[in-house]
Amino acid sequence: MKFNRILLSATLIVVALVVQVSVLARLQLPGAVPDLVLLTVIALALVHGPVTGSLVGFSAGLLADLAPPADHAAGRYALVLCVVGYLVGLARPENGRFTSAIGPMAAVVGAAVGSTLLYAGVGALVGDTAARHVGLGSLIFTAVVYDLLLAPFTVPLVMALARRAENDPVADATGAGAGDVASGWLSSGTGLRIGTQRGGLRVKAARTRATRAGRIKGVKRL
Repeated sequence: MKFNRILLSATLIVVALVVQVSVLARLQLPGAVPDLVLLTVIALALVHGPVTGSLVGFSAGLLADLAPPADHAAGRYALVLCVVGYLVGLARPENGRFTSAIGPMAAVVGAAVGSTLLYAGVGALVGDTAARHVGLGSLIFTAVVYDLLLAPFTVPLVMALARRAENDPVADATGAGAGDVASGWLSSGTGLRIGTQRGGLRVKAARTRATRAGRIKGVKRL
């Protein structure tokens, strides 16, 4: 992993964990807690692929396992996010572009359901039956709803930051900032269509300037 990728991933995970523990966990919402750490792992996996997704997921999960007020065995959530990060990373397009929000939203839904089931399954193996008392169906439903509501404000932003940190050609070509990506998620996917249009205008303008320059040179040669 590149140094920029490691530094940015670590910073985003720490910020997400602090916000989740200090703010989201204290909202006393029914059912599950909005999982900002999971959404951050999803965004990074969609940008960097399965290997980085699994490594980031394991690190983020282990940090969440050790952060107070953790009440479960260390390594439990690390295993869950490692698997989720790898599987979500497999959904990354070869060109790194999403033409609509369907792909990222499907990844969020699948990760919310899969992480809840896997977390409950691992808990059952180690003797933790808390999910039975709360209701597994209620946990899955609320986890999906909360994560979907939070995703438009986090996933596009994290993806944009991850691409810019590595000077990703996709991010450079689209020229989309954090605001463009967030607005594009709501209107046309992940902001990449809007960015593509802007990139096309830039290329067209460059070709026009080159054509004009060629004409001027031709006059000089005559």
